[in-house]
Amino acid sequence: MQKLSGLSGKDAGDTQLKVEKDVFEQAEGFRNKAEYNNAIGLYSKALKECRKKSDISCILDCYLSLGDTFRAKGDFTKAKARYREGLNLAEAINEKYSEADAMVGLGLSLRALGDWREAFKMINGADKLYKALHDRKGEAFSLWARAGTYRIRGDIIQAIKTYSSSLSLFRALKESSGMAYSYCGLGGSSRVGGKFADSERYYKMANRMFDRLNDRFGRAYSFCGLGNARRMCDDYKKALMYFGKAETLYRKIGDRVSYAYTLWSLGTTYKMLGKMNRAIEGFKESAELFKQTKDPRGMIYCILGFGEVDYLMGDRNKADRAFLKALKDAVRYGFKIEKRYAEILIKALDTGRGFPFNLP
Repeated sequence: MQKLSGLSGKDAGDTQLKVEKDVFEQAEGFRNKAEYNNAIGLYSKALKECRKKSDISCILDCYLSLGDTFRAKGDFTKAKARYREGLNLAEAINEKYSEADAMVGLGLSLRALGDWREAFKMINGADKLYKALHDRKGEAFSLWARAGTYRIRGDIIQAIKTYSSSLSLFRALKESSGMAYSYCGLGGSSRVGGKFADSERYYKMANRMFDRLNDRFGRAYSFCGLGNARRMCDDYKKALMYFGKAETLYRKIGDRVSYAYTLWSLGTTYKMLGKMNRAIEGFKESAELFKQTKDPRGMIYCILGFGEVDYLMGDRNKADRAFLKALKDAVRYGFKIEKRYAEILIKALDTGRGFPFNLP
C-alpha cells in the first residue's frame, strides 16, 4: 500500500472564499503531518460550507483532498467514492487538471482493492490528459502509479523499468518527494525480483530523503522496506529493529494498510525464527486490518502465512486447505506473484521440504 499524492494539477484551495480556505488550509496542514483523522474532519467541514455557497471549485478540491486522505489512511472504499465524485464534477465543468488527478487517485484506490485492470484504465487515461496539458509533474505521477500497478499484477521487470522512468522524471523536475517514493517502489520491486542488496540500497536512499522532508509516512514506509530487505538476508535482529521503528510511526499516523503489511512482515520474521505464537499473532492482526480495508492481496499473504505455521505445527491438512485457498484467490484477482508462491508451497507439501519459506 503507497501514499504519494498532491504532485500534479492545480494548487488546491486557490479559488475558495476566505472561511472555507482557512479551514481547507488547516486540513492541508494536518494531512501534510500525516494526522489523517483531523484532516478528514476539517475537509468535511470545508466541503459542507462550500456546498452551502455552491462554490464548485471548492467542492472539487475537497472531493480530491478527501480522496487522497482516505487513501492515505487505508480506507479505499471511501477514497474511491470521493475520487469518483471528483471525477464526475471535473468532467462536468471541463476541469482537465482535476479530472486527471481524480483518475489517478481512483486508479490507486481500485488497485488497492484488487482491481488492477480497471486501475490501469484510469491511470493510462490520466497520463494522456497530463501529456495533453504538458503537465510533466502529472506525467511523473502517473508513471509512478502505473509502476506500482505492474508490481501488483506481478510484472516485476516492467515495474522496475517504470519506477526508474518516474524517478528520472521526478529528478529532472527536482521533486524530492516523488524521487523518494520512486526509490521505495524500486526497493519493493527489487526485493520481489530477488535483488536484495539493490532493495536495501533504494530504501536507504528513500529513508534519508524522507528524513530531510520530515515525511513521517515515508519514513515508516522506508523503515518497513529496510526491515524486509534485512529479513531476506536472514538478518532477523536488524529486521525486527526496522519493523519496530515502522510500527511506532504507523501507530502514530493511524495508517492501517501499510501497518498491516508491517505486521505481516513481523509475523513472517517470527515464523522464520521458530516463534510460532508470535507469528500467529502477527498474521492475525494483519489479517484483521486487511479485512477492514478490503485488501485481497494482503489477505492472500496472511493465508499463506497461516498455512505455513499450520504445517510447521504438524497440521498438513489445514496447511493444504490454506494454500489452495490462497491459490484460488490469487487466480481470481490475477495476481501472478502470489499465484506462484501458492503453487510453490503446494508443491512443497508433496516432499515436506523447504519450510519455512521466507516470502519476499
